[in-house]
Amino acid sequence: MNLGVDRPKAAVVAIDLHRGHLDMAVATMPTAPDVAARVIAANKRLFDWCRGVGIPVIHLVTSYRDVEEIRANPFWRTRAEDPTATRKNVMRHNIIGGPGCAVMPQLLDARDFVVSTKKRYDCFVGTDLDFLLRSHGINTLLVTGVNTNSCVLATTTAANVRDYAVIVVEDCVDSMDGGELHAAGLACIRTAFGFVMDTDAVMGLESLPSGPILTFASLPSRHFGEC
Repeated sequence: MNLGVDRPKAAVVAIDLHRGHLDMAVATMPTAPDVAARVIAANKRLFDWCRGVGIPVIHLVTSYRDVEEIRANPFWRTRAEDPTATRKNVMRHNIIGGPGCAVMPQLLDARDFVVSTKKRYDCFVGTDLDFLLRSHGINTLLVTGVNTNSCVLATTTAANVRDYAVIVVEDCVDSMDGGELHAAGLACIRTAFGFVMDTDAVMGLESLPSGPILTFASLPSRHFGEC
């Protein structure tokens, strides 16, 4: 398959697979429970394969120092004032020190990178994601996580305009806003910003694997920013 790059070197960009969305016991902006279970299982399958073939996994985790960092976004203020909005809890979502800021434990491995300075839908804004990718020679992104119609869409768009090849892994993304907006996000992506394919199709791309990598099982995950 032609991904538009001569020699693909891939990394997973896993967006907000944290307890704030996926752990029903503490989530402030939860997906539906069945969506959470499905997304966790699909991402675990993909990550296990990626780690085995030398594709690094980079977790992006939303975290805010205080409410003022959230309130700086005008539209988010309106969501907090609308009791019917799916994002009505935005002003208390993933404040540093809260349980929501942790990656779901079954998805985290000592070999992974964690970037915990994400504050907006676009994972490149306010983080060192671009530096991390380019310093490791990455030109192809496997994008997973939530939400398809906000963070996944915004990050895929941002990656596209930075000239990365992008594959959104369809079974590894979903939305707290429902199936229609999940599908709409994927339609926008496949039309103008990147490829959309499922895990089986990704595993079948012979150009992606780079071979097994050294494991660091005794070391903590490599953090860029603290949550």
